[in-house]
Formats: sequence, C-alpha cells, structure tokens
Amino acid sequence: MEMKPPSDVSSLRSRVQTFVELPRFGQFILALILLNAVLLGMETSQALMAQYGSTLLLLDKLLLGVFVVELLLRIFAYRAAFFKDPWSLFDFAVVAIALIPASGPLAVLRSLRVLRVLRVLSMVPSMRRVVSALLGSLPGLSSIALVLILIYYVFAVMATKIFGAAFPEWFGSIGASFYTLFQVMTLESWSMGIARPVMEQFPYAWLFFVPFILVATFTMLNLFIAIIVNTMQTFSEEEHALEREQDKQAEQQEQQQLHAELKAIREELQQLRAALKPGDDSGS
Repeated sequence: MEMKPPSDVSSLRSRVQTFVELPRFGQFILALILLNAVLLGMETSQALMAQYGSTLLLLDKLLLGVFVVELLLRIFAYRAAFFKDPWSLFDFAVVAIALIPASGPLAVLRSLRVLRVLRVLSMVPSMRRVVSALLGSLPGLSSIALVLILIYYVFAVMATKIFGAAFPEWFGSIGASFYTLFQVMTLESWSMGIARPVMEQFPYAWLFFVPFILVATFTMLNLFIAIIVNTMQTFSEEEHALEREQDKQAEQQEQQQLHAELKAIREELQQLRAALKPGDDSGS
C-alpha cells in the first residue's frame, strides 16, 4: 500500500481548507440547517408523520450525514486548531448528540436533535457576536444575581413571618415565598392575584410589595440589561478597533510596497544615467 507523500497531504489539506472557507459552502450548510429545522418541526405533526413520516426521517438522516461530512472536512483541514475553537467544539457537540442512538432509555435524547438548529448561531456572524457578548457579560451578571438573591432572601423571610399564617399557600415557607415573590417580580397578576387579597387582611401590605417591585423589577432587572448592553458595546468597539488596526496595517503595507517600487524605479534611472554618461562624453 502506497502512502501519500507529506507534500501531497499538505496540498490536499490546503485545498480542503480553502473549500470549507468558501462563502458559498457556508451558505449551503446554513440553508441545510434551516431546512433541518423545518423538518424537525414537521415531525411534531402527527398528521404529517402519518403521511410522510418515512420521507421526513430519511431526509433527516441525509442531512445529519452531510453535517458529519462537513465536520470531518473541517477537522481534516484544521486538525488540532479545530478543537481550540469554541464554536467548532459547539458544532461538534451538537452533531455528536444527534448521533447518539435514541432507543430504549435514551429515547429522550431523540428530542435533542433540535439542538442542530442552534448551529445557526455559529454560522451567522451577527448572532455569534450577540452570543459572545452574552457570555462576556456573565461575570457582571453573576454579581447582580447574587445581590438579587440576597434581596429575595430578605423579603422572603419577611413575607413568611408576616403573611405565612394567613396565606400558607403563598407564603407558608421560604420556598413558597420565593416563588410568590418571583411571580410578583414578573408583574404577572401581582396586584389582583396576590397583593389585593393580602391587603384585605393586612391593609398596609402595599408597604411590602411596592418597595420589592421597585428594587427587584425596576432596578435590578435594568442593571441586568445595562450590563448586557455595555458588554455588547465593548465588543463592538473592540471589533471596530481591530478593523481600524487591520486597515492601518494594510495601508502601511501599501506604503511600503509603494516606497519599494519607487526605490526600484530610482535605481533603474540611476543605472540608465550611468549607462548614458560614457556615450555623452565620447560624443562631445
């Protein structure tokens, strides 16, 4: 069995890398991902599955095969660099989950095939920037979440002690108070469903609910939004700075190339002058 020379393998890897980086190839894979999303939605319809079930499942398997081939091409092209890219690892995990046999106790994993739709996040640059910004805001969001949990705990203890005996279903325990306060924070039926019934027995209960809503809903949640917006702005500024730096480097390269060409032209002119001088002297 003949082994391919290293140069041939490198050349093949280079051609595969060029192929997978083509915009048309990325657009083709994105179209298949969207098609796969439509097929997975159609599989939830009993009427469609009864009539076209075998066709839909066959198309699903064919699309999965295309995704596997695409990943293999990228792994072959980038080798170890593929596993250093978080988005490539995300694509690999999503496709690997879809390859797990969904039978017996693992039948629940069949529903995880829909995760393949999330590959749109790694294929569309604008979506990728949004996800990167959300991940970058996690440290700030975790700090705000800890403050919010502390506020929840203080108000939950107060609510359990004050309203627990009269309204055990809502405030009978710390856990029940946490859930009720979460409903209040979302402003879902908090007034007519919770606050007003409590105020029938505790007329001054609004002194508890109104400050909680002001702190938990209008203050803390706005802080969450502010952190995310600030992080996205920072990411955008960094991208613009990188683009300006790349443009500056390209401009410098053009200037250096222009200087080199001018220098070469000047040297050629000097050589021409040196070659013409003896002829001028002899003529005179």
